Amino acid sequence: MTDASAPILLDAALRGIVVALLLLLAAVIARDRPRLAQSRVGTLFALGLVVQVIASTPAFEATAPRLWQAPLVGVSVGNGVLFWLFVLALFDDDFVLRRWHVAAWLAVFAVSTFNCATGWRDPSAFGRIAVGLQRSVPLVTAVLAATAAASTWRADLVEKRRRLRMFIVVAGSLYTVAMFAVRVASPQGRLSPASATLDAAVLLAMVAVVAYGMLRLAPSELFPRTVVGPAPDASRAVAPVPLNEPPAAADAATATAPADPAEERLAAALQRLMRDEHVYRGEGLTVAGLAARLGVPEYRLRRHVNQRLGFRNFNAYVNAFRLEEARSWLADPARRELPVLTIALEAGFQSIGPFNRAFKAATGLTPTEFRRENSADS
Repeated sequence: MTDASAPILLDAALRGIVVALLLLLAAVIARDRPRLAQSRVGTLFALGLVVQVIASTPAFEATAPRLWQAPLVGVSVGNGVLFWLFVLALFDDDFVLRRWHVAAWLAVFAVSTFNCATGWRDPSAFGRIAVGLQRSVPLVTAVLAATAAASTWRADLVEKRRRLRMFIVVAGSLYTVAMFAVRVASPQGRLSPASATLDAAVLLAMVAVVAYGMLRLAPSELFPRTVVGPAPDASRAVAPVPLNEPPAAADAATATAPADPAEERLAAALQRLMRDEHVYRGEGLTVAGLAARLGVPEYRLRRHVNQRLGFRNFNAYVNAFRLEEARSWLADPARRELPVLTIALEAGFQSIGPFNRAFKAATGLTPTEFRRENSADS
């Protein structure tokens, strides 16, 4: 091996390991919950990174015809959109892949492919705008991903997922912005051999950490369950069935596990606040606020609601009480003339839109349909 070939072999080895890890990650994600939007986005993101790793090889960038590189560049830039969607999907159990999400990726892919195919030198106004749009994608999607993660951070009750979230968002955003700056400063956006090898090494470190973290998570910790069945019952303050166990196994564990006096006291206090004092009706109820009222650390309350009550998200836990109250009011003949909006506000929802969406997701009916059916039954 000559001194000149050593960097090339090192770069190839790093990229080979990254590709192998990404393919393993894609296979594991697709295997665990193949029908979930979260799984599909995660699989596509991993495969998109495989394309990016291969397409950014210095020898390929220097020798491959521009028309061959164009669609690969389109996929690579489109990974910014997939990174944002991956963050949304991974940390939002109610994530739904929308048509406009697909349209956003297709738009970025088309613009980036056009820019590469024309050699980045289209003198027209459209060409200049296209280059500007492409260069803004990494920054915009990094900001969107960080914002999406921060907006649901406090409500996430799955502790291992919370730690993984921090790394993915911080490391992913920093990597995206750093590589954007390096490529903008490079001729025609191409990395030097040294920069490309460093890029591969950094990406390998990040992918290795994410793969390790995600493989350590049980499928029920990483993704919501997909089996059809009742939602967790917020009223079961003592020994409920966790979502991450089959009912029979959970019942057996409940029957044999010794009662923890501290957990029983926490369960009773939490039940009193939610059932008797109706604190869920208050605006802006958070894990921190509820933990302060209970006099326990946040992590204990998160663990209790997640592991003993079976909820993965604090907002879902609170909404379970709100929806239960709303259902009882809608089914009450004495409140038949009470507007749906009033019932939603009294139960603790801040507006009619979130209430309608949560109610239909929980019951399969709109509040008006639910009231009509219950009125007919009575």
